[in-house]
Amino acid sequence: MRIKKTFAVIIMLLFSVFNFAQGGKKLDKIIKRDYQIIEGTISKISDKTVEYSLPGETLLISLDVSQIARIDFASGRSQTFDVSASSSSANNSGQDLATAEMKPNTIAVLPVPYLNSDTQESSEDMAKFAQNDLYNKLLDKSANIFPLTVQDLRTTNSLLHKAGINHNNIDETPIEDLEKILGVDNIVAAKISYTMSTSSTASTYGSGSTTVSNNDKKIKSNDYSTTTANSQMYYYYNVYFDMYRNNTKIYSQTRKPFLNLKDSWIDSISYLLKRSPIYVKK
Repeated sequence: MRIKKTFAVIIMLLFSVFNFAQGGKKLDKIIKRDYQIIEGTISKISDKTVEYSLPGETLLISLDVSQIARIDFASGRSQTFDVSASSSSANNSGQDLATAEMKPNTIAVLPVPYLNSDTQESSEDMAKFAQNDLYNKLLDKSANIFPLTVQDLRTTNSLLHKAGINHNNIDETPIEDLEKILGVDNIVAAKISYTMSTSSTASTYGSGSTTVSNNDKKIKSNDYSTTTANSQMYYYYNVYFDMYRNNTKIYSQTRKPFLNLKDSWIDSISYLLKRSPIYVKK
């Protein structure tokens, strides 16, 4: 009888271990301001940093809280991080924030971060291209956004450059500070993240071997075939589109393009702009 009980306990323990291995340990999720999600185990949170380890590792990694938007803990609790206060205190402790003369009813287009979600690489050229595309769309539809005036792109980028702001750190700067730096009361801020995949197809064309008779002699022809390989790159975009007026977010949407082509993000930008509260059909 005792042997049976011992055997039953062993079976239950093995079953528990198996379930644990199958289900795995629930992990904490760190959602960064650049929309990257990191899964791991958080060990320490301070005013400036968050320390965590990746699954299967004991090495602690430190991450500045200014890069974190939210943490979803394995327990189900969530914690949101607001960098506005720390950024403002940093500005007050250092030199005064350079401000431009306020131009009412003026909208500025920020650089558009263009991020590869797999490699976490951001393209400066594409960030400028996307910013320029959005800027031109607003200019082309100036009658539809009246009474707003679009701030010249050179002015916007020059003021941001003087303040040390570019496509890499634009998300870390409070909108209140950006409006003061640029001297505008309206801002459009977009962001593009994407992943890529490749699909390959191969087509083979040719003739099979044949045997013909020529004066009672058999002649066998050779096989001829040609293989053509085609590769197609697919882009999977997430386009984030926000508008602000007097430090208040008045519009926020996320859209995935219908097509997975290289320039499909442009269609999403146009779609979201036409449905924003500043756009009026004529």
